Order: sequence, then structure tokens, then C-alpha cells
Amino acid sequence: HCNGWCFTWSMSVIAGTHVCLRRVTAKNIFDAIATHGVTHMGGAPTVMGFLINAKEEEKKKLPNTVHFFAAAAPPPAATIKRLEDQGFNVIHVYGLTETYGPAAVNAWHDEGDDLEADERARVKSRQGVNYPVLEGISVRDPETMEEVPRDGETMGEVMFRGNVVMKGYLKNPKASAEAFEGGWFHSGDLGVWHPDNYIQLKDRSKDIIISGGENISSIEVEDVLFRHPDVLAAAVVAKPDEKWGEVPCAFIELREGAAPDE
Repeated sequence: HCNGWCFTWSMSVIAGTHVCLRRVTAKNIFDAIATHGVTHMGGAPTVMGFLINAKEEEKKKLPNTVHFFAAAAPPPAATIKRLEDQGFNVIHVYGLTETYGPAAVNAWHDEGDDLEADERARVKSRQGVNYPVLEGISVRDPETMEEVPRDGETMGEVMFRGNVVMKGYLKNPKASAEAFEGGWFHSGDLGVWHPDNYIQLKDRSKDIIISGGENISSIEVEDVLFRHPDVLAAAVVAKPDEKWGEVPCAFIELREGAAPDE
């Protein structure tokens, strides 16, 4: 999938060592890091969860800082903080199969190191800026194609443009025309543009919850739920409601032994 985000080729170019796992488990990951001194790895928030929630006997002391490339879904800020508390450095990348894979990165600025841990994790949860090989990334109103203000609040659709973006969908000119309407590839992701030019996803357009006319981001609600110490996993979806049209509904998996009240 996406040629392993192309990192496999990058490692080969610099004569690095590849460490492959037959099965992705917390124990196998920690063992590989401890045995081979792994410096870089990639994974979805699910894999981050494996490491955070590993049993004490599965965990190993990291021999060095491990740079963890997080992608495939927006990692909650609480998940980033917990993983960094274990000695990992999370680097957030973002993209779609249609953009080769990751095409944006939360390029870190040194002044961010001075932020309080929770705030640093919140900043790291943003999707960031385009890779050098991508011509442009933008947040626009999909109807008018105008850029949204870079105020960190006005929602729009994240769009891509450049020669690493696909030519179109195979044998589907209608879907291709819709995807590239206005000269930009429409990702279907909704987000905001911060004053520092960094993009932050809020939801998929099909997942946004419209309750009584208000747009509610399922990602934002999940982010809050993940801060609760008893929550292992959370997924928020829309539930039909007679009064509001729809309201958020959360599916929660609790940590082993946890028994919180409502």
C-alpha cells in the first residue's frame, strides 16, 4: 500500500537497515527496537495504541529516541503525548493514496520544544505543510473554490495539486472530473488553516455531524474522550435524533479492569 510510504526506498538509498516484522504486536516492536536499535518506524494510531497499552512485561527501555511517523488517521493529541512520554518522537504525516501517500508533514520548529507537554501534543496533531515534491496544499470552500481564512477556525476542504497527485481514477472519468473540479484534487477531508500556514483536519466530509444546524467534528469529540485515563479506544458517529436531526454517539472500549461511572 503506497509502496510502504516510499520510506523503504529512502532507507535503501542511505544504506540503512530494514527491520521487518512478521506480525505487528507491541512485544515484537519493543523487541526489535531493543535488539536492533531501530531509529525510525511508521504506523497508524492503532499501532501507537499497541505501544502505549502494552503490558509492562512486553515493554523494553528504548536504547535511543525512536522517530515514529504517524499517518492513516489523525492521532489524538492524548495518544501523541502518551507515546512521547515513553521516549518516542512523533512526526505526523498526512496524505491519501491519490497523493502517493503522505504528501504533508507537521514539520517541527525548535520553539515548539518549549511548549507545555499537552500543548505540544496538540500542535503535533496538526497535519502540517506540503512536502517539497508537492506543488501545493490548500483549504478551500468546495463550492466557491476560494481559500478559507488562515484563522484556525474557518472550515473548508483540504485540496492538493502537483505532479505526485494521481492523474485520475481508472476508467472512471466522471469521478475524476468531480475529484479535480476547479483544478485541485478534492480530498474529502475537512480542516482549518492556522495562521502559521499549518493545516489541521477536523473530519471527513461524510463523517461530520450536523446537529441542529451546528457542525460537530467527530475527531474533536474523540480527542476529548481519549484524554480519559480509562478509555482505550473511542469512535464517534452520528445518531438520528428527533429534535436535532442527529447527535454524536460514542462507542468506547475501556482499559482492562476499568469501571468508570457514566
